[in-house]
Amino acid sequence: MRFALVLMLCAACSGKPAEPPGLTPEESLQRRTACEFKAGARPAETLPKVSVPIETFVLVMQENRSFDHYLSKLSHGGVRVAPDGATNPDAAGNPVERFHLDTYCVDDPRHGWSASHLEHAGGKNDGFVTANDPNGRRAMGFYDESDLPFYYALARTFALSDAHFCSVMGPTQPNRLYYYSGTSFGTISNTIPPLNDSKGRPVPNLFSRLDTAGVSWKVYSTNVASPAVFLQVLSDHLDRFERIDRFHADAMAGTLPQVSIVEAAYGLGVKGDEDDEHSPANVQFGQRFVSQVVKSVLASPQWAKTALVFTYDEHGGYYDHVAPPKACIPDELEPIGDSTRRFDHLGFRVPLMVVSPYSRRGHVSHVVTDHTSIFRLLSLKWNMPAMTARDANADALLDLFDFEHPDTSVPALPEAVIDLAKRDRCYADFP
Repeated sequence: MRFALVLMLCAACSGKPAEPPGLTPEESLQRRTACEFKAGARPAETLPKVSVPIETFVLVMQENRSFDHYLSKLSHGGVRVAPDGATNPDAAGNPVERFHLDTYCVDDPRHGWSASHLEHAGGKNDGFVTANDPNGRRAMGFYDESDLPFYYALARTFALSDAHFCSVMGPTQPNRLYYYSGTSFGTISNTIPPLNDSKGRPVPNLFSRLDTAGVSWKVYSTNVASPAVFLQVLSDHLDRFERIDRFHADAMAGTLPQVSIVEAAYGLGVKGDEDDEHSPANVQFGQRFVSQVVKSVLASPQWAKTALVFTYDEHGGYYDHVAPPKACIPDELEPIGDSTRRFDHLGFRVPLMVVSPYSRRGHVSHVVTDHTSIFRLLSLKWNMPAMTARDANADALLDLFDFEHPDTSVPALPEAVIDLAKRDRCYADFP
């Protein structure tokens, strides 16, 4: 006690404010669960005091796959997966059981705001088949390690969350807006958000926060860069929007910025070998894209101080057995076009993995997180204020890390091969 008092007095004498002591993990969880913190809150006010030694973050967000759809055949670390024989009723009330998909390209299940709420069914998660009729059975399909060997090996080798939920019970754009801004600005569909607030000021976003904090960043895209939705960011920083080949070159050269956004190819369709994993795209092309990014990171001179955070924007209409939990409402904006609901629920579970020397190898985290948790981790590193009440109260993915015992070894991972027969079937099914 006396030593702490001396330190505080010394800080006062030097003219520097004493650092806040940080909350205990229990206090932090209790207060964040109660949604106590507001936009502008610094991580030191909301989280335990933690020093993050990571210097380079690589963020990869693929498209439209639920946790059970991809990873339900994992069995390590107490991972929560759909029980054998899990079913959803069809329109006649008959049970439709989960099944292993024998094709890698499937008609896109419904996953918009209304359809997702039908699938949620008040927490029963039993509306996936009926929300996707006709042929709603496809929403109960899943893949296993024979289809996705790289993803299964990655999940077992590094740190995996089985409690990461997309931020909105709805489609891509609102979820990616939460990823970049901690809110969807009221949007519940794939529309362009407002770019200025009610006073005409640019809305806060990841990129403006990084700029203010003096943190370097780039967006590496294959064809379309999703952050370009923030037109001011794009016009002010055209030099920071690069092609995907440049990512691999920068990784090999050890010149990646402090934050990299890495994006697959969108909208090319099955024939175009689209690799963002949005149905009906071939899942193995997406797996190959991610494997190439992971392997460039593992081979980079920056590997020892890097964390790659890999997830999916939303569930894509595919079944998951875990009911999404309640969430902190980000701001005063209500869902545009739906006066009956608020942004007070997370969306469905999606895979999230952390590839880093600091990730807890072989660990499965059961701590609830959402896409705003990724920004909160960056905020913790660079002391950035929260953009909304959602990210102010978010967990910062800390359970996935061990900052005291890094392991810089590079594990052997399987190749992300393309099954040529399945590929050709995709071409035939989606000409």
